[in-house]
Amino acid sequence: MAEKLRLMHVHAHPDDESSKGAASTAKYVAEGVDVHVVTCTGGERGSILNPQFKHPGIEDDPELITLIRREEMDRARAILGVTQDWLGFVDSGWPEGDPKPPLPEGCFGLKSVEEAAEPLVRLIRSFKPHVLTTYDENGGYPHPDHIMCHKISVEAYEAAADPTRYPDAGEPWQVSKLYYHLGWSWERMEAIAKAMESHGLENPYAERFKDWERKPEDEERLTTRVECAEYFPVRDAALLAHATQIDPDGWFFAVPREIQAEAWPSEDYQLVDSKVETSIPETDLFAGLR
Repeated sequence: MAEKLRLMHVHAHPDDESSKGAASTAKYVAEGVDVHVVTCTGGERGSILNPQFKHPGIEDDPELITLIRREEMDRARAILGVTQDWLGFVDSGWPEGDPKPPLPEGCFGLKSVEEAAEPLVRLIRSFKPHVLTTYDENGGYPHPDHIMCHKISVEAYEAAADPTRYPDAGEPWQVSKLYYHLGWSWERMEAIAKAMESHGLENPYAERFKDWERKPEDEERLTTRVECAEYFPVRDAALLAHATQIDPDGWFFAVPREIQAEAWPSEDYQLVDSKVETSIPETDLFAGLR
């Protein structure tokens, strides 16, 4: 009997697992892949981004938002069909102002990479993923927790296989492939704009992306397109489980699902490192492993 394939996603906050790669996650779960989500922080300093969300006292009680976001994560985890662990670090928050204020003492963004990677190394050696995904060096967007998530993921990917590193964190395990999530691109934006126009609909992203500069080097990062449009409904349900963060009338849902599937039916990744033979472009995170 073939060994069950295992996939690990490392994310900064609860809701990131649903806004980045959730449809491909659902696809792999449906295929029988064992998918595990690692959430670095509890999202304690996250703002209420859904104007429709109401809960007495939540704006003034960090413990309450932590509890609610854990409950949201429970619902999203069940919808996606994944297992999940919290690394237990404290959300750094989004620094605002010019100049930006220093990050709060003790937060994830201020931890040393070596210290913060240790529990992730432990989880990798325990779960033994064949594939690990995380964010690029800019964090996907420059939130301090996303950038730290990238740093510890790369550190743990390299260290987990080395018996001389983190010797008390379990038996060494070699992850076979490392990927970065890729989100919006100029090509994707253009494809959706054209699809909306062909259906006689206004592009709701026109203003948001009007100053987008096309950079060939960004497009060259895309190595792997996982077609997963039939799982967009699962992705959306998981997103909506994070009611503090996701406005059901917001931009995530501004393009009809059918047009999303027509224009860009995949979720996209950059293959950063592979210990198995594969060829680019790929259509499967497990190319070379099946």
